[in-house]
Amino acid sequence: MMMVLGMFVFELASSPYQTLEQSKSWRHASQARIGIGPANQFLGPDAETIALSGVLYEELNAGEVSLLALEEMADTGEKYFLIEGTGWIYGEYVIESIKTTRSLFYKNGSARKIEFNLSLKRITSDPLETIMGLLQ
Repeated sequence: MMMVLGMFVFELASSPYQTLEQSKSWRHASQARIGIGPANQFLGPDAETIALSGVLYEELNAGEVSLLALEEMADTGEKYFLIEGTGWIYGEYVIESIKTTRSLFYKNGSARKIEFNLSLKRITSDPLETIMGLLQ
């Protein structure tokens, strides 16, 4: 198992990703002032995002079925725990978008190769606080 998002398992045999891109940012508000430079205030962290991308081959893994499962999860609007196979807990995320590119087609029009990009947005600020809240 590479990673799980809720009950969806990313693994080499069914839905492997080749890249994981994590983006973190912090918010700073700026207020214009007369005669002097602007006043700035640190507001805290912004929403963290993770992008998973990979290539699915119909002969090697589930391809369409894996993507359909992720789309069904996204349609619910629910948040899901994202946990790495090492045990690292990223927190709770929602699926923001799924982008697919199909190529290398069979005679019947089905794709042999499917490239995907999955965008996730973090909902919880601290995964440990969330888990401790669930355990109490």
